[in-house]
Amino acid sequence: MRPQIGIIGAGFIGRFHARGVHGLIRLGLADADYVAVCDHVPERAESFARIAGIGWHTTDPDELIASPTIDTIYICTPTAEHKPLALKAAAAGKHIFCEKPLARNLADAQEMYDAVRSAGVRHQVGLILRHSPIFTVLKELISDPSLGRLMTALLRDDQFFPIQGHYISDWRKDIAVTGGGTLIEHSIHDLDLLAWLAGDIESLRAETRNFAGHEGVEDLASVSLRFANGGAGQLVSIWHNVLDRPSGRLLELFFENGYFTVQDDFFGTIRYQTGATPEAVEVPEDEVRRRYLEIVGLESDVFDSALSKYSLADYFFLRALAEERDPFPGFDVGLHAHELVDAVYRSAAEGGEEITTDFRAT
Repeated sequence: MRPQIGIIGAGFIGRFHARGVHGLIRLGLADADYVAVCDHVPERAESFARIAGIGWHTTDPDELIASPTIDTIYICTPTAEHKPLALKAAAAGKHIFCEKPLARNLADAQEMYDAVRSAGVRHQVGLILRHSPIFTVLKELISDPSLGRLMTALLRDDQFFPIQGHYISDWRKDIAVTGGGTLIEHSIHDLDLLAWLAGDIESLRAETRNFAGHEGVEDLASVSLRFANGGAGQLVSIWHNVLDRPSGRLLELFFENGYFTVQDDFFGTIRYQTGATPEAVEVPEDEVRRRYLEIVGLESDVFDSALSKYSLADYFFLRALAEERDPFPGFDVGLHAHELVDAVYRSAAEGGEEITTDFRAT
Protein backbone atom coordinates (compact mmCIF):
# COMPACT_ATOMS: atom_id res chain seq x y z
CA MET A 1 0.00 0.00 0.00
CA ARG A 2 1.00 3.64 -0.45
CA PRO A 3 0.21 5.35 2.88
CA GLN A 4 -1.88 8.53 2.71
CA ILE A 5 -0.90 10.37 5.89
CA GLY A 6 -2.71 12.82 8.13
CA ILE A 7 -0.83 14.20 11.14
CA ILE A 8 -2.83 15.27 14.19
CA GLY A 9 -0.87 17.56 16.50
CA ALA A 10 1.48 20.25 15.24
CA GLY A 11 3.37 20.84 18.48
CA PHE A 12 6.88 19.90 19.57
CA ILE A 13 6.77 16.17 18.70
CA GLY A 14 4.50 16.67 15.72
CA ARG A 15 7.09 19.02 14.25
CA PHE A 16 9.75 16.28 14.23
CA HIS A 17 7.48 13.66 12.70
CA ALA A 18 6.19 16.11 10.08
CA ARG A 19 9.77 16.91 9.10
CA GLY A 20 10.64 13.23 9.08
CA VAL A 21 7.69 12.22 6.91
CA HIS A 22 8.14 15.15 4.53
CA GLY A 23 11.88 14.53 4.21
CA LEU A 24 11.54 10.79 3.64
CA ILE A 25 9.00 11.34 0.89
CA ARG A 26 11.00 14.15 -0.73
CA LEU A 27 14.12 11.97 -0.87
CA GLY A 28 12.23 8.98 -2.22
CA LEU A 29 12.82 6.93 0.93
CA ALA A 30 9.13 6.48 1.71
CA ASP A 31 6.50 5.54 -0.85
CA ALA A 32 3.77 7.63 0.77
CA ASP A 33 1.90 10.91 0.54
CA TYR A 34 1.70 13.54 3.30
CA VAL A 35 -1.89 14.69 2.76
CA ALA A 36 -3.06 16.81 5.70
CA VAL A 37 -2.26 18.24 9.12
CA CYS A 38 -4.54 19.08 12.04
CA ASP A 39 -3.98 21.24 15.11
CA HIS A 40 -6.33 23.12 17.39
CA VAL A 41 -4.25 26.27 16.74
CA PRO A 42 -5.15 27.28 13.15
CA GLU A 43 -1.94 29.24 12.56
CA ARG A 44 0.20 26.28 13.57
CA ALA A 45 -1.66 23.88 11.28
CA GLU A 46 -1.40 26.34 8.42
CA SER A 47 2.34 26.79 9.00
CA PHE A 48 2.95 23.03 8.93
CA ALA A 49 0.96 22.68 5.72
CA ARG A 50 2.78 25.57 4.03
CA ILE A 51 6.24 24.23 4.90
CA ALA A 52 5.35 20.75 3.64
CA GLY A 53 3.66 22.08 0.53
CA ILE A 54 0.30 20.45 1.25
CA GLY A 55 -3.03 22.13 0.73
CA TRP A 56 -5.10 20.62 3.52
CA HIS A 57 -4.97 21.84 7.10
CA THR A 58 -7.73 21.84 9.69
CA THR A 59 -8.52 22.24 13.38
CA ASP A 60 -10.93 19.26 13.35
CA PRO A 61 -9.28 15.84 13.84
CA ASP A 62 -12.54 14.08 12.99
CA GLU A 63 -12.27 15.55 9.50
CA LEU A 64 -8.98 13.74 8.91
CA ILE A 65 -10.10 10.50 10.51
CA ALA A 66 -13.35 10.38 8.51
CA SER A 67 -11.73 11.22 5.19
CA PRO A 68 -11.62 8.39 2.63
CA THR A 69 -8.46 10.01 1.26
CA ILE A 70 -6.43 9.33 4.42
CA ASP A 71 -5.58 5.79 5.53
CA THR A 72 -2.78 6.51 8.03
CA ILE A 73 -3.03 8.72 11.12
CA TYR A 74 -0.17 10.11 13.20
CA ILE A 75 -1.28 11.03 16.76
CA CYS A 76 1.15 13.63 18.11
CA THR A 77 -1.11 15.40 20.60
CA PRO A 78 -0.91 15.76 24.41
CA THR A 79 -1.34 12.40 26.12
CA ALA A 80 -4.98 12.73 27.23
CA GLU A 81 -6.05 13.04 23.58
CA HIS A 82 -4.35 9.82 22.44
CA LYS A 83 -7.07 7.38 23.46
CA PRO A 84 -10.13 9.07 21.91
CA LEU A 85 -8.25 9.75 18.69
CA ALA A 86 -6.87 6.22 18.47
CA LEU A 87 -10.26 4.64 19.13
CA LYS A 88 -11.86 6.77 16.40
CA ALA A 89 -9.04 6.07 13.95
CA ALA A 90 -9.16 2.33 14.59
CA ALA A 91 -12.93 2.27 14.18
CA ALA A 92 -12.48 4.08 10.85
CA GLY A 93 -9.96 1.46 9.70
CA LYS A 94 -6.93 3.76 9.74
CA HIS A 95 -3.39 2.61 10.44
CA ILE A 96 -1.98 4.46 13.44
CA PHE A 97 1.31 5.85 14.68
CA CYS A 98 0.80 7.08 18.26
CA GLU A 99 3.39 8.92 20.27
CA LYS A 100 4.34 7.59 23.69
CA PRO A 101 2.91 7.12 26.21
CA LEU A 102 -0.09 5.49 24.62
CA ALA A 103 -2.39 6.87 27.31
CA ARG A 104 -2.62 8.39 30.77
CA ASN A 105 -2.96 4.98 32.44
CA LEU A 106 -2.75 1.25 31.89
CA ALA A 107 -6.51 0.69 31.49
CA ASP A 108 -6.71 3.20 28.65
CA ALA A 109 -3.62 1.74 26.98
CA GLN A 110 -5.22 -1.71 27.16
CA GLU A 111 -8.39 -0.35 25.55
CA MET A 112 -6.35 1.19 22.71
CA TYR A 113 -4.50 -2.08 22.10
CA ASP A 114 -7.75 -4.03 22.09
CA ALA A 115 -9.24 -1.54 19.61
CA VAL A 116 -6.44 -1.80 17.03
CA ARG A 117 -6.43 -5.59 17.30
CA SER A 118 -10.19 -5.80 16.89
CA ALA A 119 -10.13 -3.41 13.92
CA GLY A 120 -7.24 -5.23 12.27
CA VAL A 121 -5.30 -2.01 11.62
CA ARG A 122 -1.52 -1.73 11.75
CA HIS A 123 0.01 0.27 14.58
CA GLN A 124 3.26 1.60 16.03
CA VAL A 125 4.06 3.40 19.28
CA GLY A 126 6.68 6.14 19.54
CA LEU A 127 9.14 4.21 21.71
CA ILE A 128 11.92 5.51 19.50
CA LEU A 129 14.79 3.96 21.48
CA ARG A 130 13.84 0.64 19.87
CA HIS A 131 15.35 2.14 16.69
CA SER A 132 18.34 3.73 18.42
CA PRO A 133 21.62 2.85 16.67
CA ILE A 134 23.64 2.91 19.89
CA PHE A 135 21.26 0.62 21.80
CA THR A 136 20.74 -1.70 18.84
CA VAL A 137 24.51 -2.23 18.56
CA LEU A 138 24.82 -2.51 22.34
CA LYS A 139 22.13 -5.20 22.35
CA GLU A 140 24.17 -7.22 19.86
CA LEU A 141 27.42 -6.75 21.80
CA ILE A 142 25.95 -7.97 25.09
CA SER A 143 24.49 -11.09 23.48
CA ASP A 144 27.94 -12.72 23.72
CA PRO A 145 27.48 -15.73 26.05
CA SER A 146 31.08 -15.45 27.27
CA LEU A 147 30.03 -12.35 29.23
CA GLY A 148 28.18 -14.57 31.69
CA ARG A 149 25.11 -13.38 33.53
CA LEU A 150 24.01 -9.78 33.83
CA MET A 151 24.68 -8.61 37.37
CA THR A 152 23.26 -5.10 37.28
CA ALA A 153 21.91 -2.40 34.97
CA LEU A 154 22.13 1.22 36.13
CA LEU A 155 20.35 3.96 34.21
CA ARG A 156 20.18 7.66 35.06
CA ASP A 157 17.96 9.78 32.83
CA ASP A 158 17.66 13.52 33.28
CA GLN A 159 16.26 16.49 31.38
CA PHE A 160 14.93 19.88 32.29
CA PHE A 161 11.22 19.97 33.13
CA PRO A 162 9.63 19.99 29.63
CA ILE A 163 7.33 22.95 30.18
CA GLN A 164 10.05 25.50 29.45
CA GLY A 165 12.95 26.15 27.12
CA HIS A 166 12.35 24.92 23.57
CA TYR A 167 9.13 23.10 24.45
CA ILE A 168 6.13 24.80 22.93
CA SER A 169 3.55 24.30 25.70
CA ASP A 170 3.28 23.64 29.42
CA TRP A 171 0.69 20.83 29.46
CA ARG A 172 3.06 18.34 31.08
CA LYS A 173 2.51 20.00 34.45
CA ASP A 174 -1.22 19.13 34.34
CA ILE A 175 -2.08 15.72 35.82
CA ALA A 176 -5.41 15.71 33.97
CA VAL A 177 -3.53 15.72 30.68
CA THR A 178 -0.48 13.60 31.49
CA GLY A 179 -1.43 11.00 34.09
CA GLY A 180 1.93 11.56 35.81
CA GLY A 181 5.33 13.14 35.41
CA THR A 182 8.87 12.18 34.47
CA LEU A 183 8.16 8.44 34.68
CA ILE A 184 5.21 8.07 32.31
CA GLU A 185 6.00 11.03 30.07
CA HIS A 186 9.72 10.36 29.66
CA SER A 187 11.06 7.27 31.37
CA ILE A 188 8.50 4.91 29.91
CA HIS A 189 11.30 4.80 27.31
CA ASP A 190 13.76 3.71 30.00
CA LEU A 191 11.64 0.95 31.49
CA ASP A 192 11.08 -0.44 28.01
CA LEU A 193 14.80 -0.14 27.25
CA LEU A 194 15.87 -1.96 30.41
CA ALA A 195 13.46 -4.80 29.71
CA TRP A 196 14.70 -5.00 26.11
CA LEU A 197 18.38 -5.09 27.07
CA ALA A 198 18.26 -7.01 30.37
CA GLY A 199 15.26 -9.31 29.88
CA ASP A 200 12.13 -10.09 31.86
CA ILE A 201 11.48 -8.01 34.98
CA GLU A 202 10.15 -10.10 37.86
CA SER A 203 9.52 -7.40 40.43
CA LEU A 204 10.26 -3.81 41.36
CA ARG A 205 10.20 -1.30 44.20
CA ALA A 206 9.84 2.42 43.62
CA GLU A 207 9.46 5.85 45.14
CA THR A 208 8.59 9.18 43.56
CA ARG A 209 9.03 12.79 44.65
CA ASN A 210 7.54 16.13 43.66
CA PHE A 211 9.89 19.08 43.99
CA ALA A 212 8.25 21.50 41.53
CA GLY A 213 4.88 21.27 43.25
CA HIS A 214 2.66 20.40 40.29
CA GLU A 215 -0.01 18.14 41.79
CA GLY A 216 0.37 14.48 40.82
CA VAL A 217 3.27 15.20 38.46
CA GLU A 218 6.45 13.68 39.89
CA ASP A 219 9.82 15.12 38.87
CA LEU A 220 11.89 12.37 40.51
CA ALA A 221 11.37 8.64 40.27
CA SER A 222 13.70 5.99 41.67
CA VAL A 223 13.05 2.36 40.72
CA SER A 224 14.80 -0.82 41.88
CA LEU A 225 14.31 -3.76 39.51
CA ARG A 226 14.82 -7.50 39.80
CA PHE A 227 15.38 -9.35 36.55
CA ALA A 228 14.37 -12.95 35.90
CA ASN A 229 17.99 -13.87 35.12
CA GLY A 230 19.02 -13.00 38.68
CA GLY A 231 20.37 -9.52 38.02
CA ALA A 232 19.25 -6.29 39.66
CA GLY A 233 18.72 -2.84 38.17
CA GLN A 234 18.24 0.78 39.14
CA LEU A 235 16.52 3.58 37.25
CA VAL A 236 16.63 7.20 38.37
CA SER A 237 14.54 9.64 36.33
CA ILE A 238 14.80 13.38 36.96
CA TRP A 239 13.16 16.56 35.71
CA HIS A 240 15.16 19.61 36.86
CA ASN A 241 15.49 23.30 35.99
CA VAL A 242 19.03 23.40 34.57
CA LEU A 243 17.98 24.74 31.17
CA ASP A 244 21.47 24.72 29.66
CA ARG A 245 21.93 21.02 30.38
CA PRO A 246 20.93 18.79 27.45
CA SER A 247 18.70 15.79 27.98
CA GLY A 248 20.92 12.82 28.75
CA ARG A 249 21.05 9.15 29.62
CA LEU A 250 23.89 7.34 31.36
CA LEU A 251 23.67 3.54 31.19
CA GLU A 252 26.05 1.06 32.83
CA LEU A 253 25.77 -2.71 32.45
CA PHE A 254 27.87 -5.05 34.60
CA PHE A 255 28.13 -8.73 33.65
CA GLU A 256 30.09 -11.44 35.41
CA ASN A 257 32.80 -10.98 32.79
CA GLY A 258 32.20 -7.57 31.30
CA TYR A 259 31.28 -3.91 31.68
CA PHE A 260 29.54 -1.68 29.10
CA THR A 261 28.60 1.98 29.26
CA VAL A 262 26.99 4.59 27.01
CA GLN A 263 26.29 8.26 27.68
CA ASP A 264 24.10 8.92 24.67
CA ASP A 265 20.70 7.63 23.69
CA PHE A 266 20.83 7.53 19.90
CA PHE A 267 24.19 8.36 18.36
CA GLY A 268 27.49 8.19 20.19
CA THR A 269 30.22 5.94 21.53
CA ILE A 270 30.02 2.57 23.31
CA ARG A 271 32.77 1.76 25.82
CA TYR A 272 33.38 -1.68 27.29
CA GLN A 273 35.87 -3.94 29.01
CA THR A 274 35.69 -7.74 29.33
CA GLY A 275 37.74 -10.63 30.60
CA ALA A 276 38.75 -11.28 26.99
CA THR A 277 39.65 -7.61 26.43
CA PRO A 278 41.62 -6.45 29.51
CA GLU A 279 42.16 -3.06 27.91
CA ALA A 280 39.10 -0.82 27.63
CA VAL A 281 37.59 -0.81 24.15
CA GLU A 282 35.86 2.14 22.53
CA VAL A 283 33.43 1.73 19.64
CA PRO A 284 33.30 5.24 18.12
CA GLU A 285 30.16 6.79 16.70
CA ASP A 286 31.05 6.13 13.05
CA GLU A 287 31.59 2.43 13.82
CA VAL A 288 28.32 2.31 15.78
CA ARG A 289 26.58 3.73 12.71
CA ARG A 290 28.26 1.22 10.40
CA ARG A 291 27.32 -1.74 12.59
CA TYR A 292 23.76 -0.46 12.98
CA LEU A 293 23.28 -0.17 9.23
CA GLU A 294 24.55 -3.70 8.82
CA ILE A 295 22.16 -5.03 11.49
CA VAL A 296 19.03 -3.36 10.06
CA GLY A 297 19.99 -3.62 6.39
CA LEU A 298 20.18 0.05 5.42
CA GLU A 299 22.55 1.72 2.97
CA SER A 300 24.83 4.38 4.40
CA ASP A 301 23.67 7.08 1.99
CA VAL A 302 20.07 6.51 3.09
CA PHE A 303 20.95 6.76 6.77
CA ASP A 304 23.25 9.75 6.55
CA SER A 305 21.08 11.83 4.25
CA ALA A 306 17.74 11.62 5.99
CA LEU A 307 17.40 9.59 9.12
CA SER A 308 17.46 11.10 12.59
CA LYS A 309 16.04 10.22 15.99
CA TYR A 310 12.38 10.61 15.00
CA SER A 311 12.58 9.96 11.27
CA LEU A 312 14.06 6.51 11.90
CA ALA A 313 10.78 5.58 13.60
CA ASP A 314 8.88 7.15 10.68
CA TYR A 315 11.01 5.29 8.15
CA PHE A 316 10.38 1.87 9.65
CA PHE A 317 6.67 2.59 10.19
CA LEU A 318 6.04 3.71 6.62
CA ARG A 319 8.24 0.99 5.18
CA ALA A 320 6.26 -1.66 7.07
CA LEU A 321 2.97 -0.21 5.82
CA ALA A 322 4.24 -0.11 2.23
CA GLU A 323 5.28 -3.76 2.55
CA GLU A 324 1.94 -4.64 4.18
CA ARG A 325 3.40 -6.07 7.38
CA ASP A 326 3.09 -5.09 11.03
CA PRO A 327 5.33 -2.21 12.16
CA PHE A 328 7.53 -2.42 15.26
CA PRO A 329 7.28 -1.52 18.08
CA GLY A 330 3.53 -2.01 18.07
CA PHE A 331 0.93 -1.12 20.67
CA ASP A 332 1.66 -4.48 22.33
CA VAL A 333 5.16 -3.22 23.24
CA GLY A 334 3.67 0.07 24.39
CA LEU A 335 1.16 -1.80 26.55
CA HIS A 336 3.94 -3.83 28.19
CA ALA A 337 5.79 -0.60 28.99
CA HIS A 338 2.60 0.76 30.55
CA GLU A 339 2.37 -2.36 32.74
CA LEU A 340 5.78 -1.49 34.16
CA VAL A 341 4.85 2.17 34.62
CA ASP A 342 1.68 1.13 36.44
CA ALA A 343 3.67 -1.19 38.72
CA VAL A 344 6.07 1.65 39.57
CA TYR A 345 3.25 4.01 40.50
CA ARG A 346 1.55 1.33 42.60
CA SER A 347 4.77 0.59 44.47
CA ALA A 348 5.39 4.29 45.12
CA ALA A 349 1.82 4.77 46.33
CA GLU A 350 2.27 1.84 48.74
CA GLY A 351 5.45 3.24 50.28
CA GLY A 352 7.92 1.30 48.16
CA GLU A 353 6.29 -2.11 48.53
CA GLU A 354 7.63 -4.80 46.19
CA ILE A 355 5.36 -5.32 43.19
CA THR A 356 5.62 -8.62 41.33
CA THR A 357 5.12 -8.24 37.59
CA ASP A 358 4.32 -10.69 34.81
CA PHE A 359 5.98 -8.46 32.24
CA ARG A 360 7.76 -10.34 29.49
CA ALA A 361 10.36 -8.58 27.36
CA THR A 362 9.41 -8.11 23.71
